[in-house]
Amino acid sequence: MKKYQLMAPGPTPVPSEVLLAMAQPIIHHRTPQYEALFVDVRAGLKRLFQTSADVLPLACSGTGAMEAAFVNTLSAGDTVVVVRAGKFGDRWLEMATAYGLDVIDVAAPFGHSVPAERLAETLKANPHAKAVLTQHSESSTGVLHDVRAYAAVTRGHDAILIVDAVSSLGIADLPMDAWGIDVVLSGSQKGLMLPPGLGFVAMNDKAWSKTRTSTLPKYYFNLTEERKFVTRNDVRFTPAVSIVIGLREAIRMIEAEGLANVFKRHDRLARATRAGVEALGLELFAKATPTPALTAVVAPEGVDSEKILAAYSQSHNITIAGGQGEMKGKIFRLGHMGYAAEFDVIAALSALELVLADLGQPVDFGGSIRAAQKIFAEKS
Repeated sequence: MKKYQLMAPGPTPVPSEVLLAMAQPIIHHRTPQYEALFVDVRAGLKRLFQTSADVLPLACSGTGAMEAAFVNTLSAGDTVVVVRAGKFGDRWLEMATAYGLDVIDVAAPFGHSVPAERLAETLKANPHAKAVLTQHSESSTGVLHDVRAYAAVTRGHDAILIVDAVSSLGIADLPMDAWGIDVVLSGSQKGLMLPPGLGFVAMNDKAWSKTRTSTLPKYYFNLTEERKFVTRNDVRFTPAVSIVIGLREAIRMIEAEGLANVFKRHDRLARATRAGVEALGLELFAKATPTPALTAVVAPEGVDSEKILAAYSQSHNITIAGGQGEMKGKIFRLGHMGYAAEFDVIAALSALELVLADLGQPVDFGGSIRAAQKIFAEKS
């Protein structure tokens, strides 16, 4: 028997405390019990998003939250700037195209990022642009975009900044109000240590003002209507009750650790993973600032990265992730977000050494562990 470990970049492991909370008997969503739960969750979400704005929970995936933010603030024929440097940037492009928007594609090679100066030049040349669509953490490439600098650019422009924080909320610092980000959206299954099933959207006053003129079709994702219910601690449609119960427990766990300490933990896990990978002579895929959520690694020359995934699974009962789209077969990704700690990284690196050896690659056994342990031994 080999213990199962989930080390993909989402969904991520769910703590036993959260699982036990979700195992409680179901409650009805139009009762005083649910209202009391929702009061706690609403307040906790504001603290996690670091905003005074309402955070609207939706029963959907992170992509649903992307679409909700999109259709409530834009109209057919609008011009949008898509900051694109990975598969989830591609998703913004596909969504904009599907809804008939005029897209300005500000792209960078996968593994890289788009400098804020380039965004500023684009908006200066296109003053009619209505929105900038970007990721914070591009989990397909392992890169963290400079959203703080993007927000400084859009602050003086009519365009709103819509940030996909699905793989950064509760992982990397993203103070919505302090940085002046107009829309932040996320999902439940990564840094929040929950099963998939909840999306979240938070919008500031600038973004809410856009909803008054938005003409894109919406019904389930009509956030103006949703907000009317949320502000009175009610729900418009049936929510994912059990996951909301789990969310309250997850927020308690995050706040018991302290949000700043959560960010430090993820940074430490990421640095240790990168050090371990490089100690084995492997190349990191991220050429720009790496995300603390996961580490994307280039497979050794001549090795299909899908074989690395298969070996992790079949020999060690560990699930990691491969490359997407043009990166398939070329990279593999190790997740270290949410309910993750030092010895999860040690296990993943130990398995990596064995996987590489089984695939005929030269391995300095213990090299990755020594490199990671040096990071963990730092006093900070």
